[in-house]
Amino acid sequence: MSAQEFMSRTAALLERVRTTQESPIREAGRAFADAVRGGHDVWAFGTGHSHLIAEELYARAGGWAGIRAVLEPALMLHEGVAKSSLMERLPGLAEVLLEVHPVAAGDVVIVVSNSGINAVPVEFAAGARARGATVVALTSLAHSATQEPRTASGRRLADEAHIVIDNCGVPGDAIVEIPGSAASVGSTSTVIGALVVEAIVSEAAALFAEAGIEPPILRSNNIAGAAEHNARLRQRLTAR
Repeated sequence: MSAQEFMSRTAALLERVRTTQESPIREAGRAFADAVRGGHDVWAFGTGHSHLIAEELYARAGGWAGIRAVLEPALMLHEGVAKSSLMERLPGLAEVLLEVHPVAAGDVVIVVSNSGINAVPVEFAAGARARGATVVALTSLAHSATQEPRTASGRRLADEAHIVIDNCGVPGDAIVEIPGSAASVGSTSTVIGALVVEAIVSEAAALFAEAGIEPPILRSNNIAGAAEHNARLRQRLTAR
């Protein structure tokens, strides 16, 4: 029953996101398209499990070529959960990342953090905004509102963004209660996050097509001719 309950509740949550978050998703898609058409970059960043959403945008079949994902190993999970958790709370680290990854005026930066309270994603968004980039936050507003921010400024991710997309998740992320246990299972932020960023890309691609411009979309390398197509796209973007 728990498998069925998770799928049912997640389907309902997906529908809630579809009906309540369409406006900011479309706004993010337009910002994305405008930035690329203006010769600017689109960046994606997240820490912990949220890095999976940045990676979802990066080098994806059916995805946008040229996405610049900030995939810092210390902030991902493969070097250990304890290390990642400590690092994402480290004040000042975001500024180092922004020096290494040169976000500039006119760029779009998608920052993903379910909690929206840790120093690195919040400061990364603030730093990107200070550099003149448009910041898109993907976060759980319900979770963020229940927790004190771990930032010197006292600000949350949503406070630093131009466009805020709520993943509509519950505090703690897990939505299925287990009878006889205090634990809940079935986290939704990754499922919803992937839906949202793919919707943003779809909106941007549609806007390109409406303007008579071929959107730079990658093809699966497991389809004949895709490698050559993708190589041409990358060459075009490099020469931009």
